[in-house]
Amino acid sequence: MPATSFAAGERRLRVALITSSYNYIKDGVALTLNRLVEYLEAHGVEVLVFAPTMATPAFAHAGTIVSVPSIALPARQEYRLALGMPRSARRRLKEFGPDIIHIAVPDLLGYRALRLAQQWNIPAVASYHTRYETYLKHYWYIAALTGLVSRYLRWFYATCREVYVPSLSMAETLRADGMKDNFRLWPRGIDAVRFNPAKRSSEWRARHGIGVSELVILHVSRLVREKRIDVIVETARRIQAAGLAHKLVIVGDGPGRAALEKTLPRAIFTGFLDGESLATAYASSDIFLFPSETESFGNVTLEAMASGLPCVCADATGSRSLVAAGLTGLLARPGCVGQFADHIATLAGDSALRRDMGANARARSLDFRWDETMARILGYYEALSGKSGTLQEAPR
Repeated sequence: MPATSFAAGERRLRVALITSSYNYIKDGVALTLNRLVEYLEAHGVEVLVFAPTMATPAFAHAGTIVSVPSIALPARQEYRLALGMPRSARRRLKEFGPDIIHIAVPDLLGYRALRLAQQWNIPAVASYHTRYETYLKHYWYIAALTGLVSRYLRWFYATCREVYVPSLSMAETLRADGMKDNFRLWPRGIDAVRFNPAKRSSEWRARHGIGVSELVILHVSRLVREKRIDVIVETARRIQAAGLAHKLVIVGDGPGRAALEKTLPRAIFTGFLDGESLATAYASSDIFLFPSETESFGNVTLEAMASGLPCVCADATGSRSLVAAGLTGLLARPGCVGQFADHIATLAGDSALRRDMGANARARSLDFRWDETMARILGYYEALSGKSGTLQEAPR
């Protein structure tokens, strides 16, 4: 294999990634950013990550992390709030000399990084992962801050050179909210080998007390209010009252789990799953139910689609860009339990429709490839910085 190097005098592209979630919790943001860093480093980009850490990481991370001070969020102890960027971290950032500062979360750490980028005349970009302003309404003690947070977010993202949004529906919603149109599309990808209908397992179903022909309705998420677990509960009650034979399987964990287990005693709770265990759970189910209206993309919906499941989702950001209504699944008005229950009943009563929608969902999911989406980000970086991150063959 030929040696690789850079052309004479050429400095590699350097990217500083600023995020509040990277390796202490295994959530969608952290996994996406780790995949990005892995891709960038494999393509000759130098990356330095600034993020909160814990003594015991949730998984083996990619790249080099500069740890910043943080505290656990009062209402969500599993997440950490970065307390800005201390002098030692600022010094490390300046010594690194990034060509791009990529901010993944607009918190105190992200704010400080944005100000430093302005001060040092370095292009700052942001990726949009979470609809913070919509989360607040689910927690009464901070709901009054919604207007203030919305104004701050409009300022923050307008100040960045580019904002990478994961779906067209997300960009449309943000424009309608009065945000500056500096958006670039950065969709997510799927491992279509791991998430595959071929992973369906009669052994998995039997282990959970599910018969061969029983209908399995699956929900996968963090079990928190903003995922609209209240709609899950009411939809389950509605279809049960209608006499629809089914098994409800809930994959995930979080502060809402204990209450859900009491409210839905007939449901099967698997706890958090990942890897092959998660892939098997998807493929061994029949319908995917996801009423969240706060998604910027919907990684779990794409995983369900790749696994061959018709999806019943909220007609909201993220899901709207993934689910083609009537083709790969059905969309319900956010919070409308009646529509969710009716859609479930429609699919439950028509196995051919489920099969066709599942096949269409699988085919649609194959349009989302990780290499293509990561190459898109690298292209954005290169255009902004005028530098290439791609390694070149050394002259022989």
